[in-house]
Formats: sequence, C-alpha cells, structure tokens
Amino acid sequence: MTRVGAIAVLLFVSSVCVASGESYIPGQRVEGDFDSVAQPFLVRHCVDCHGGTDPESGLSLEDLGPVDEVNAATWKSVWAQVALKEMPPEDVDAPEVIERLKFSDWIVGELTQAMRDKGGFHAYLDPDKGNFVDHDLLFGQLPEGIELVPTSTPARIWRVTPQEHLTRLNELINTEPAYDPKRPGLRTHGDAVPTNHGGELKLYFGTDRIIKWQGGTVAYATAVKSVPAVLSTARSHGLENYPDFYTVNSAEATQILSIAEDIIRYMAYGPLSIAEPYQITDDPASIADKWKGDIRGLPTSIVYSTKVVRPITPVYDLMNEEGVSDERIRAAVDYLFEALTFRPPRPEESDRYLAIVRESIDTLGKEDGAVLGLSAIFLEPDALFRPELVRYGEPDPYGRVMLQDWELGLAVNHALRYIRPDEPLRQAILEGRMRTREDVRREVERMLADDSIRKPRILQFFRDYFDYDLGGYICKDNRALADTGVTIRGTSHYRAMFDATASTDRLVELILQEDQDVLRQLLTTDLVVATKNDNVYFGRRRTREEVAASIAEAKRRAAEAAKKAAAELEAWKKANPGKEPPKPKKPPRDNTNHKVEPVNLKGPRIFARVSRRSFGNGSMKPERTLATAPPGQRMGILTHPSWLVSHSDAMDNHAIRRGRWIRERLLGGGIPDVPITVDAMLPDEPKSTLRERMRVTREEYCWTCHQKMDPLGLPFEMFNHAGLYRTTEQDRPVDTTGEIIDSGDPELDGEVADALELIERIANSERAEEVFVRHAFRFWMGRNETLNDAPVLQEAHRAYRESGGSMKALLVSLLTSDAFLYRTPGEPHTVRDRK
Repeated sequence: MTRVGAIAVLLFVSSVCVASGESYIPGQRVEGDFDSVAQPFLVRHCVDCHGGTDPESGLSLEDLGPVDEVNAATWKSVWAQVALKEMPPEDVDAPEVIERLKFSDWIVGELTQAMRDKGGFHAYLDPDKGNFVDHDLLFGQLPEGIELVPTSTPARIWRVTPQEHLTRLNELINTEPAYDPKRPGLRTHGDAVPTNHGGELKLYFGTDRIIKWQGGTVAYATAVKSVPAVLSTARSHGLENYPDFYTVNSAEATQILSIAEDIIRYMAYGPLSIAEPYQITDDPASIADKWKGDIRGLPTSIVYSTKVVRPITPVYDLMNEEGVSDERIRAAVDYLFEALTFRPPRPEESDRYLAIVRESIDTLGKEDGAVLGLSAIFLEPDALFRPELVRYGEPDPYGRVMLQDWELGLAVNHALRYIRPDEPLRQAILEGRMRTREDVRREVERMLADDSIRKPRILQFFRDYFDYDLGGYICKDNRALADTGVTIRGTSHYRAMFDATASTDRLVELILQEDQDVLRQLLTTDLVVATKNDNVYFGRRRTREEVAASIAEAKRRAAEAAKKAAAELEAWKKANPGKEPPKPKKPPRDNTNHKVEPVNLKGPRIFARVSRRSFGNGSMKPERTLATAPPGQRMGILTHPSWLVSHSDAMDNHAIRRGRWIRERLLGGGIPDVPITVDAMLPDEPKSTLRERMRVTREEYCWTCHQKMDPLGLPFEMFNHAGLYRTTEQDRPVDTTGEIIDSGDPELDGEVADALELIERIANSERAEEVFVRHAFRFWMGRNETLNDAPVLQEAHRAYRESGGSMKALLVSLLTSDAFLYRTPGEPHTVRDRK
C-alpha cells in the first residue's frame, strides 16, 4: 500500500472512531506514533493551508516529521495554535473536541520525551500557558466521550520564595509589633519583609535600636548591616511560585552560609556582633571623642541604644553561658531547626546536628565552632524546600495519597503565611488532627477569621495577579518622563512608585476586609489610598493651551508682584529721604507645576504597610489618605498609577502589554509566543501617537494575535505613561476607543468608548469571575489547571458566587479540594533551574 493510501485508511479509521463516540481521559498518555496520530490530523486539518508552494504565514507542514530536537519549535507552535483553537480556522473542517485534545496531548508528550535531555519542554507548565486549557470545557458541559478522573497534584518539592525566606530569617533577629486593630494597616508580626524605598528586598540588623548616626543618610545606608534576598526568581511578572521554576544553586548555598554566620552571631550578641561596645549607649554625646576624623559610611558612624529588642533564644543561652553542654547544644539545635523548617526535628535529625555542632566546637572552639555547626541547619532541605512527597498513607483506587500531619499542616500554613504555624495549628498536627478534609476546613476558617493572624500570601496573590508592583522598576527616559508632568528630581518618581505599590496593597486589604464582590470592587472602586505625591499622579495632564495659559498667569502674577514691590520701594524712599533703602526681597520661587492640574485628595487618615527604617529619613512613610478618585477619570486598580506605570515602558504606554494582560487575566484568552522571525518593534516616530505607530501590528501576519490585544489596551490611552489622566496626545484629542473581540462571551464583545467602559463591562461578567478563579487555583495549587480539575474550579466559583464574592469562601473551597489535598506518588515534580 502506498503512503497516501495508508494515510487515507488512517483518516477513515479516525473519522469512524470519532463518529462512534470514542471516549478519552484528558491528560492521559496518547498511544501511537507520528504516522498513526499526528499525520492524519495534519492531513485532514492543516496541510490544505500549510502545504504546497505558498503556505499560509510561510509555514509548511507538508514535510513535518516526528517530533525531534530540530523541529521542536515548529511542533511547539502547532501545539499552541491547536490548543488555543486558533487553527484550524473556522472556515475549514474543524476537529472534534476529543480529536483536538488527543492531538494536543500527544504533542506535549512527544516534546517532553524528545527534549528530556536537551533543556526539557516546560511551556505547558508555565502559568502564562494555563489559559491554553479550553475555558468552555472547564466551566461548561463536557461533550460526550470525555471522561474525567478524580484530580490530584503530582508529588513535588516547593522551594521557598525570597519573601518567605527573608521573613523566616527576620523572625530570628527582629521582633515585630503585635497586630493593632486601631491601626490595621501598619506592619505587624507575620507580615512579609517589604521592600525598602529603593525597591530592594533586604533584612536589616538592629535598625530599631539606632538612635544616632554621623554623616547623613548615605553614611547610614552604607553602615547598616543588611542581608539581601539570596534566593533568586526566574520571573519578573505574573504568578511566580510554581515548584517547577526554582532550585537552589551552589552560589546561593554559599551565600546562605555566610548569612547564617551573621544571623547566629547577632542572635547571640546583638549589635555587639556588628559594632564596637562603645557604640551601644543611651547617651550619644558620651562618645563624641570617638567620632573624630571622617567616619562617614563606616559602621562606627552609628550609635545603638542599650535596649534589647531581638528575640532571646536558646542560641543566646548557648553562646553566653560558660562551658558547653549537650543539653544547651540540643536546645539551640532544636530551636533553630524548627524556626527554619517550621517543624520539630525528628530524633535522628536532632542527634545528627548535635554531633555536627559538638565536633565543630571541639575543632574550632566554642564560639566559632558553634556558629559554624549551627549554620549547617540553614541549608537543611526543609529550610529551603517544602516537600509534598506523601511518603506515608495508602493510595486510593486512583493512585492518589492524601497529605497528612506535617506535610498537610505545612501546606495549609504555607497557603496563607510566611512564618511558622501558630500554636493551635501546631498542636493539631502533633495530635494527629490534620488528616482529613474537615481538619483542613477547621484550621483554614479559623485563620481566615482572625485578623491578628497575618496572611501575606493572599496579598501576594493579588500582586502576582494584577502586576501592579512593577512601576518602581520601569526605568524611564528622563525627558519622556518630564513631559508627563511629574517631577524628575533625583529618584522621586521611582520612590513615588514604590509608595504607590504600598498604597495599592492597602486598598486591596481594605476591599478584602469587606470581603464582598472582591474582584468587581477591585476593578471598579472609586477609593484611592494616596500620598501627597498622588495629588499630581491622580491629576490631569494639561493641554498645550492650558500650559501656556498657566505660564502666562504665573508671569502676570510675578509682574504684578514686581510692580507692587517697586511702588512700595518708591513710597519708602519718599518717607525716608537720604537713607539707604533696604535690599529688595527676593521674589518667592514659582513652584507651580504648569503641566498638571493636580487633584486635592481628601479623606480620613489611614496607614500603609511599609518597610522598617532602613535608610534614615529616606524611608517610606506609612501615613496615607483614603480618598475618592476624580469622577469620570478613574475606576479601580487598572486606572491607578501603580498599575498603569507597571504596564508601560521607558518612553510611552504599552498598549500591547496592557491588552495582553486583560486578554489573559480577565478574559481567559491565550496568546501564542511571538515567532523569533518577527521584529516586534514599533517605528520610532516622535511626532506620531502610539495608536498611529501601532499600525504595523495590523499587518496580516501580526493582526491574528494583535486584534485580541491592541483594542483592549488602547482605551487606556486616556492616561499617559506616568499614569496621569489626559485629554490630548501630540496636541490632538486622544483616541480612547477600543473593542472586545472573541472574548468567549458574546455579550461582552463589542466596541467601547474608553477604559472605564471596558472595565465596567468586564467587571460585570461571569466569565471574568471564572478566569479569576482559574488564576487563584494556579497560585494556591502551584500548577496549571487541567480538564480533570473542572469540578474543583466549578465548585470554587460556585462558592465565590453564592457567598456574594467572598475571597474567604473561595479560599476555603480551593484549600479543601482534592487538587490541594491529594498527591500522586512517583517521580516527584521537582524543581528545575529555569534561568
């Protein structure tokens, strides 16, 4: 039989199987090779357009063979197009649902196998590709023939995040204030260590004891002992905390050991481990004679109070009492082990570290030996990773094992917190009361109901979901930034953006506190948490005519003031003949910002959670105003400067990035990766509007994808790239029109006048809620959803809707689901170095 004849037979058999109601379990291994699975699909649905001498988009699939390293990029593109239902187009023979699923799963399996020893194939695991799973199949009625199996999550090992790691270390050397219900926005014990005003994630030693320093804030900044975040992240936006993303490399391990020594010495001696004894005094004047010469920027430029504020632990007892006993060593070992791993050591673990510390002391002496020996605990695997390997428990008929005891308790704790389990949860684990779904429900509901239990993981989800915390890291061209109307003095803009992130954090918390219609409130609220700088950032960029009128008015006022001063001087001379007239007063400097019409954001005083003092007077301030945004100009987080600047670039807005965000995060659509053959650059035309420059994306080759992004991002042209509201661009009325295309919900589709209409329409849609639930699932499960997770997602959405849009109800549903509770043993889904 010829090859063509064989393909014809396969096509006939395939059509018979599909027509006869073939069943399929999504995600299962697809048996068959290229000839039996892929070739029939390509011939039936693809090669008519992607074959011959003039294939569509220049891509010919006629000679595409089995998956290998050489053609992997082409197969990845085919997978994306088929999974997203971009191809085959609607006007050709469309594959049946099962046929499409099988073909997509086959490609993933083949790519995974072919690339196993060549860097691997991970695209389908990336949260940006989570939307490749058909939304209608997840939340709608499954067609006949698709069989779901009870879901679970692969056994895996999670590396702790940089935020979680630093927060753990912070617990060892700093005491944070208890929750104050009168000032709920202030930093509280259990909150994550926030970035400083320069956007750095650092842990500082003893800053709450510093009472004076010599040489200004620069000296302070260079003299303060600090620990930077050592564990790296592989992503700059979106959901970050997937087990598949991260590992700990040797360089990071070496840094952790160095940090461990500093921390242990500080636990034992306090500031004496980083300062001279004379620097610890309540009377800085008493050491004035020590401050001779130029000591700016040196550790000796700082004075510490005598007050002890760090935790006093068994490490202190070991290092400050004479002699060495196994009892003291074991107490320090056990304390440090649980502080770093969040669980008590097993007897063999305690014995092992006791022997390590004892041998180190015998070799190096007590102080250096204890420090070196205890430092080893900082590299204990459970101090850097959280295993979910279900080594205990019996598999159910589907091969799933439920987490239990410490694995389950720490999974629940990690879902909400960055510090060790509180006493009720710890006791529940020790007493065997963390083994059932109801046990999890009890602890989750208890922690969610207690505001004094800080839950930074919830806030981190909203940061990852909205991506509003990137504004301070967008490096702006000074000239372009100055044209927006904001000040470019020093680092003022970047500090304003880090302030804006803290303000948006606080707004999210206020809406979570009400816990009703959470997503819609975040998208449509008129509330603003603001600093004084926000009177400009929430203001309106004046037109050229208004700027000219403002400057003219300032000149008129200056001329009138000069005329008045001259008249007063003449009057004085007449009244005082022969006397020397006084020197004329220098006219006050005109600080008017002619480019901006500021707003006056008024309201009650509240507080935002900012970093502890790290750079003296340069630190962010917690005081904020809870105000109302200018009506008709702002609506929800997507119109706040924190989000707008986070989705801009150095010179201008980024309508494509904003449109993609809305397509993926609110509408649940997916966008294939940009082909490497595409020069994704807009023309450099300073006199053209962004919309005009984006004409290149309307070329046939580009518009297939860009029509789903650009019309969603362009309505935000009503704001400039510093987040100010504007009515003109390039001295012409700004065009804010846009359109929702192929959203998946016909009632959503259609033209919009501006960003406010776009947001309002999407915020009222059920689809946006469902997509929000999908992202919450990814964040708390640490993986992408599959079709087998459909019952979990539908139940979570039902809980959200029936509770009136409660985030707490959504979390209880997700954290008591099979996807959260069950693991499939076998080869663990381990971390990989994705850098």
